[in-house]
Amino acid sequence: MKVTTLTINGELVSASPGTTLLEAARENGLDIPTLCAIEGLSTVGACRLCLVEIEGSSRLQPSCVTAAEEGMEVRTDSDRLQRYRRMALELFFAERNHVCPVCVANGHCELQDRARDVGMDHVRVPYRHPDLSVDITHERFGLDHNRCILCTRCVRACDELEGAHTWDLAGRGRNTHVITDLNEPWGEALSCTSCGKCVEACPTGAIFHKGSTVAEMEHRRDRIRFIAQARGKKEWTP
Repeated sequence: MKVTTLTINGELVSASPGTTLLEAARENGLDIPTLCAIEGLSTVGACRLCLVEIEGSSRLQPSCVTAAEEGMEVRTDSDRLQRYRRMALELFFAERNHVCPVCVANGHCELQDRARDVGMDHVRVPYRHPDLSVDITHERFGLDHNRCILCTRCVRACDELEGAHTWDLAGRGRNTHVITDLNEPWGEALSCTSCGKCVEACPTGAIFHKGSTVAEMEHRRDRIRFIAQARGKKEWTP
């Protein structure tokens, strides 16, 4: 089988044809931070945390949707990238109402983890403090728009794994938000099968099990990978 050879952070690595830069890096033990990408779902390049530098290009490229090509020279950890990632994370925090000490996912949140990785201890831009709602109309789950980062993992999990497409995005710009069915309360969404895949895919405390209190909500994101792999192989194991 043909192998693609490229350089990442000065190390010569190999990748299978059609592999993205993110996949190539991870297969070779190199970490690139992400929030919207999750194994088992399609990639959309929404969060921009996985931007990398490619020799010969002045533009930063999202590694999750950029194919690894023969002879590429890629940097994933430059000072420029660290500055971009920190600013992106600060904007995530400032856009909504992320207050970690009172969040159900405190200690189990990917947004919190990525902020810790870059040493973020404060936000340098003003918080918007939008007036956002919490939907607890579903019998088992809740949706807190204050914690949502619009990664669309819930949309993709529901569409690609469950086939229900209950979730989607509505609005534009600062008014963009996730919705269920035709912008109905989640508990009234007839297409929802209550499978919980959206809950497991969520990187923050935006979608949670009802009854969870501070720091109790743990997402089992490995289930998304398991379901996708088992379905792809037509194999199911206990």
